[in-house]
Amino acid sequence: MEVLPEVEPEMEGAEQEEAGEDEGLRDLQELEEMLSRVHVAPRAPHLLEPDPGVDQREWPSSYRENSSQENLLLAMAENVRCQYAHLYPDRRPLFLCPENECGVKKFVSTTLRPTLLPIPELYHWQGCASFVSDFLSLELLDPPIDLPKQLRSPTWVLKTQRGSCFDFSTLLCSLLLGAGYDAYCVSGYAVKEMCLLNQSHQECPLLRPSISEEVAEQKQEVRRYSAKAPRDLQRYSVKAPRDLRSSFELRQAEACAVQLRTQQDAQGLREESESPPPDPLYGLRIHCWVLVLPGNREVPDSFFIEPLTGQSYPTTSNQFLGIECIWNQQNYWVNMQDCRFGCAEMTYDLGDPVKWEYLLCSSMCQSLLLVPDTKRQHETEDEDEEEEAKEEQKVFHMPPSWVMKIHISREDMENRCPGGRKLIRYRKATVEMFAPYLLKNGLVRKLTTYDDLDCTQANTVTEWYRHRHDQLQQREPNKASSVTLEQFNPGRSYALKSHRYVTLLSETERQMDFYSHARPDSLARRVETPCEMTETFDSRPDFLYYRHVVFSKRVGTNSPGGTPEQRPVQKVVERFHRDRSKPAAQDVAERVFLLSEDRIQVTYHREEDRIIPAWQDFVKPHNVGTSQIPHAFTPQMVSTFQVDPSEKPCKNLLLYETLMALMKEEENVLIRIRESENEVRAILAAREQEESTIELQISIYDTARNEKAGHHREELERTAEEERLRREEEKELDVLAPFLARHGDPESLTREQALQIRADCLSHLKQRLISRANRIQSCFEKETQELQQKQLWYQKNEPTMTKDDEDSYLSYCSDALFRIEVLKLRLSRHKDGAAQRYLALDERLKQDPRLALHLS
Repeated sequence: MEVLPEVEPEMEGAEQEEAGEDEGLRDLQELEEMLSRVHVAPRAPHLLEPDPGVDQREWPSSYRENSSQENLLLAMAENVRCQYAHLYPDRRPLFLCPENECGVKKFVSTTLRPTLLPIPELYHWQGCASFVSDFLSLELLDPPIDLPKQLRSPTWVLKTQRGSCFDFSTLLCSLLLGAGYDAYCVSGYAVKEMCLLNQSHQECPLLRPSISEEVAEQKQEVRRYSAKAPRDLQRYSVKAPRDLRSSFELRQAEACAVQLRTQQDAQGLREESESPPPDPLYGLRIHCWVLVLPGNREVPDSFFIEPLTGQSYPTTSNQFLGIECIWNQQNYWVNMQDCRFGCAEMTYDLGDPVKWEYLLCSSMCQSLLLVPDTKRQHETEDEDEEEEAKEEQKVFHMPPSWVMKIHISREDMENRCPGGRKLIRYRKATVEMFAPYLLKNGLVRKLTTYDDLDCTQANTVTEWYRHRHDQLQQREPNKASSVTLEQFNPGRSYALKSHRYVTLLSETERQMDFYSHARPDSLARRVETPCEMTETFDSRPDFLYYRHVVFSKRVGTNSPGGTPEQRPVQKVVERFHRDRSKPAAQDVAERVFLLSEDRIQVTYHREEDRIIPAWQDFVKPHNVGTSQIPHAFTPQMVSTFQVDPSEKPCKNLLLYETLMALMKEEENVLIRIRESENEVRAILAAREQEESTIELQISIYDTARNEKAGHHREELERTAEEERLRREEEKELDVLAPFLARHGDPESLTREQALQIRADCLSHLKQRLISRANRIQSCFEKETQELQQKQLWYQKNEPTMTKDDEDSYLSYCSDALFRIEVLKLRLSRHKDGAAQRYLALDERLKQDPRLALHLS
């Protein structure tokens, strides 16, 4: 054990430094006095005894005994423990060789089993930490100031789904090491809330930005407007420029600063009243977490991972109060730095032996400590190689892990929480998590916010869903405002993205967002009230982006058919983006259809060098049906404004054509509005049907849950069995029965009868084959003749045919050619198989026992 003489001098130097610090001794005495007043409960029996539900004989021999290397490592660890206890009697003992689930002492580094699983979610530290925190249940350390006597293997922890913080960290570190991270288990001290997994004083990470961010924005606004005033001018200095700042803005900034201070004071008082009482064991509660160092997997900076919650913290976080030691699968390091002020000022250069004492003198440590002098540089290469070989023989390498390979099934990844359910309580909020398919409505997560700290007065509820047939992803029912917000995944009918509503009745207040790229009309949003409807569009080819409809009160409630009458349209406003291919004076920016006044207003885009746009105001003629009559349109029906006075006014013919085009477009707009109303009714009816009968989607690859696929598979097997039995029955049919009946079904046949029956049977088959070939040939000729006649008709009537006629002709030709090709293929196959069927029947007749004697 060459490492021990190297450890001792460093520890002695550290002991002398600590002995010289009187302040540290006084703090230690205060802590001892505090501990003498604290009553600590006896150790929990479930942390000492092995699990009675697990048979130790099922584990491999590596769980129940140690190898020679492991025994040597345990002896080295015991030696280090004795030296450490002698040199540092005031420090806590090191966590070196706890017992495993079989009661056998194992070194902590050998309990780590780096494993990379074929699950994409576990390729990153976020997925690994989230899985460990959700999958396991915490067993608290009892007493909380002592190290545990047991450290179970990751396989045992995964099987039982429970463990202490050390078990959490061991499993998480094994997954991170397998994923390529430079991860370490850390044994140290943390605050009470972190050790007890008490998150009731933390903000829920699922909530939206809190007031603190708003306060930060207000601070920036105050800094923007409250600059320092100019200093007093000296007697002979140059005059400063005038202060051109707005006095109103300065007063607003002062008022904002006063409001900010008031909010900060109120928030400070509220936090002080809600803060937990002081912990008598502050700084003494033992905890274990994971350290990730930079270098691997493009990690820029070191950070901590809390395995109980799956969250990451910077190494300067005040939640972690001190570190005793860290380890990975290769080595073990003891912290020699001062942790009286937490971990903020600690460094994690493990190659520095002054700050980190290592247990094994590995190759990394040798490369950092053994620096060649000037004399060695002049030695030959052969001598260097011999010395390196001797040094390598002295190095003791860490034995391999005694733990079996870690296995996590897909069912474990889906279920996550023990029993499929988990409840996490935060400050004024609770989060409930459910396994997929556990609830019939597909709920997987539920966030509830409260108005009080005791979480008794619910405020808002947010629900997340998965595998819903209606593609529902999230729902936020607000009890105070009675407004419900639903969000959907892509793939739903009408490309619905979100729906905000009060009730599912039509013609009420609602807002619908859509996946515009998945709709032919590029509709992005529809906002509806009892009397108005507003639609916005994205990237339409006609540059339309806004449509606003105003409805008037309907006269009747229901039509004779029982359906509600459509609301009469009073006004429609449409707005368009700029079309650069047209002049601005001809590019419509807005058009207003005033149906109640029989008017149409058109506003064009403003030119770049103008401040007002051109517009036209039309009055529709009363006799729209006879608009071709000259007196149906007069110049008094149009009011125009041209920006350029030198431009010639539009002619009456052009104005008339513009009015007719606008009236035609008005009819199209009304049709689109009715389609929008019908679409809203269809969406609401579909939502009511979907909520009444909720269905969950099951993948075809999920054979365990997919009942339809199982029934379909059983149906296919049953059909295949029936088909097999039917074919066997067909084989058993007597082909000679009708021919034997002609001769009176004799018990024995003569040679003449046998030859006659054989000839009749073959002749009958031949006639059937010829008849079938003739039928196929006649169908082929008929289809060919009809196609030729259709082609002649097309050539004759091609100049006068419409687009619909051409489409109908092309569709007919495609179907006819397909039928002709099928008939040709069937005829070819029939000809090829006719001779084979004839020979097969002849061979079968020769083998028939009733004819074999006369035909041999």
